[in-house]
Amino acid sequence: MAGSADFDLYRPSEEHDMLRDAVRSLAEAKIAPYAAAVDEDARFPQEALEALLANDLHAVHVPEEYGGAGADALATVIVIEEVARVCASSSLIPAVNKLGSLPVILSGSEALKRKYMTPLAKGDGMFSYCLSEPDAGSDAAGMKTKAVRDGDHYVLNGVKRWITNAGESEYYTVMAVTDPAKRSKGISAFVVEKSDEGVSFGAPEKKLGIKGSPTREVYLDNVRIPADRMIGEEGTGFATAMQTLDHTRITIAAQALGIAQGALDYAKGYVKERKQFGKPIADFQGIQFMLADMAMKIEAARQLTYAAAAKSERVAAGGGEGDLTFQGAAAKCFASDVAMEVTTDAVQLLGGYGYTRDYPVERMMRDAKITQIYEGTNQVQRIVMARNLP
Repeated sequence: MAGSADFDLYRPSEEHDMLRDAVRSLAEAKIAPYAAAVDEDARFPQEALEALLANDLHAVHVPEEYGGAGADALATVIVIEEVARVCASSSLIPAVNKLGSLPVILSGSEALKRKYMTPLAKGDGMFSYCLSEPDAGSDAAGMKTKAVRDGDHYVLNGVKRWITNAGESEYYTVMAVTDPAKRSKGISAFVVEKSDEGVSFGAPEKKLGIKGSPTREVYLDNVRIPADRMIGEEGTGFATAMQTLDHTRITIAAQALGIAQGALDYAKGYVKERKQFGKPIADFQGIQFMLADMAMKIEAARQLTYAAAAKSERVAAGGGEGDLTFQGAAAKCFASDVAMEVTTDAVQLLGGYGYTRDYPVERMMRDAKITQIYEGTNQVQRIVMARNLP
């Protein structure tokens, strides 16, 4: 079914359904038991990383020719959604591996792809994405990090902020200014390695949610890298960064979708057990209406997200950009707003218990908030949608 906006009702295949069952079983057995402790201690979810690595789910998007699973965009969405259902921090492992490495897949030379996609597929190192800076958030083109050519090398200097999994990742896609006079057309993209001399990290941010996923500054102090680590041609980095976000905002929609589904699932079970006035509170119409609205909005977010994933896959296969920019922004914006609303309602359904850390919906509500902010705030998403109306 397709309308003028090409919003296909994308139905997962039998293989997708089997993948969902496998990831859900793995997440519930190997990731969920540690989710509360990961949040409480604000520590990296090592157990989740090991479970994902053992099952080749850490970077399913990597093409088969580089040793990856070659999963399509919907399969990647399903992996992220099912992991986020039990632990949002852990879902950022596959999500940010795609975010960080997609610029290389989209614009990198064949040699660069083989050099970095192969170890990513093997699990030898994660990938992070370095776009934002202290004074360049929504206005990413205003970045100040510089890359100066010096013979067969570039020398990078600057600070990147809000970098997910910084310090844990081995590889970093870094956007830097190579020609200040050209603003966005003077920005280039590079692969920087954690081991490069001059690379260091700030202290982990003390965050409201996703506490298990480290967010740190990345410092580049005269980092000298070979010129062949440039991704694409000089001056094309910003275009690559924006093209990347068209695809990866859908993974944030998936994360939000998973968080919301996890909160609904927990709340449904609770209201069936909790009794007041002599019967389960699930029997009260007011509660039933809340649950119905939560489920309805989650399903709408799921269809929007899956349709955007289908569009992403067609674009990746050479089907033209079309309205992917609109659909990616719409999916991310809608799903994250739904996640915030659903998790807040889940806390309400649990009453006083929902407000304590003894129950997971409090964590889910805190985790949901970031999905409205990163990879472009939802206010920016609405600007993007307005400029790209289908």
